[in-house]
Amino acid sequence: MFEKIFHLKEHNTNVRTECIAGVTTFMTMAYILAVNPSILSSTGMNPTAVLLATCLASFFGTMCMGMMANLPFALSAGMGLNAFFAYTVCGNMGYPWQVALLAVFVEGIVFIVLSLTNVREALFNVIPLSLKKAVSVGIGVYIAFIGLQNAGVVVNSDSTLVTVVSFTDNFRTGGICALLAIIGTLFTAFLYIKRVKGSILIGILATWVLGILCQLTGLYVVDPEAGYNSLLPAFSMTDFSALGDTFGQCFKFDFDGVSIVNFIVVIFSFLFVDIFDTLGTLIGVCNKGNMLDKDGKLPQIKPALMADAVATSAGAVLGTSTTTTFVESSAGVAEGGRTGLTAVVTAVLFLISMLFAPIFIAIPSFATAPALVIVGFLMFTTIPDIKFSEESFLEAIPAYLCIVAMPLFYSISEGISIGIISYVVLHLVCGKGKQVKPLMYVLAVLFVLKYIFL
Repeated sequence: MFEKIFHLKEHNTNVRTECIAGVTTFMTMAYILAVNPSILSSTGMNPTAVLLATCLASFFGTMCMGMMANLPFALSAGMGLNAFFAYTVCGNMGYPWQVALLAVFVEGIVFIVLSLTNVREALFNVIPLSLKKAVSVGIGVYIAFIGLQNAGVVVNSDSTLVTVVSFTDNFRTGGICALLAIIGTLFTAFLYIKRVKGSILIGILATWVLGILCQLTGLYVVDPEAGYNSLLPAFSMTDFSALGDTFGQCFKFDFDGVSIVNFIVVIFSFLFVDIFDTLGTLIGVCNKGNMLDKDGKLPQIKPALMADAVATSAGAVLGTSTTTTFVESSAGVAEGGRTGLTAVVTAVLFLISMLFAPIFIAIPSFATAPALVIVGFLMFTTIPDIKFSEESFLEAIPAYLCIVAMPLFYSISEGISIGIISYVVLHLVCGKGKQVKPLMYVLAVLFVLKYIFL
């Protein structure tokens, strides 16, 4: 049955590999079940309702990706987009969360229209191969940085903006977590070097178990006020009736005090980030998984983009911020996931997590950090495919700027925009403007306008 639906042999994979990949992807994404309710609850939303909405939206979106596109990508509430929802739209702009959900819903509808008219597919195909390779490398550095940051290895610094944590200060909380993340990373790397199947998933679980042992022996001290919760899973059920607090609320809005112009700007902002974060993720992960054809195109791009668009609107109806393709899908691809069966496994786990959410939420960020760091390395290995010879500087420099912009600006979409703008400008000033496709000029102008007006 699986062979008939997902064509496993054609993609040189099997059910066991796909299942391991699906579980791995879920484990690296499970943090969203804790983070998203925390962020969106600052708007006044019921955190339990947000948790349930996130699980359902993730299940629906990921299942659509697996069945419609037969690709191993998972979807959930996008990081960055949820912060924009909570802290900018509902915080600085003062809009009710119901209005913000409506903006996400409308953005999803626009997204669907763009997918039907092949605009998004054209955007994917027009990006030069050198920039596609750069996106893969940039995402690798970006997610490694996120992993180290979430684990507390990288911390804020007044003088240098970021620095390495002081392991001796607060050793029984932040220090031990950072140390466990480093130990877990080295252990995961060892397993991967030895070609142990499921090495990334084993690394996550082993790091978590090690943390639990530290808690039981007193090396790790629980301090909820400082953000260091118990590492032991809780065995309690969630209140499913809470979903009624957010379900369908995007259609129950009050536009009093809401500027239509500003509302349109909000929709455009959601749309803009969603489109290019999704494109960046698809480009980077597909490139690393060798799923692009000889021309650097993804054959299943249209259904993949449609699945992403439909999931966005569905998520808004359920009661969560923009649902988008997760870069953590690269963890499953690194474990060998190549078909929609990987996505289906991940989707089912998101659905099951509604019943046992407290257990999955107990997986700490320092335990998933090793997976992100190792996957980041695997995506970084694409860098030799970018030609850095003097004859190729016109292609290589925009690729370089794209790579460094992602971690430094903390955004996949910013890296893409910097890469495209620099690519067009350098080709123009070097007298090679005719080599640039017309749509690239349109994108460059739109990106410049974004920095001016948004």
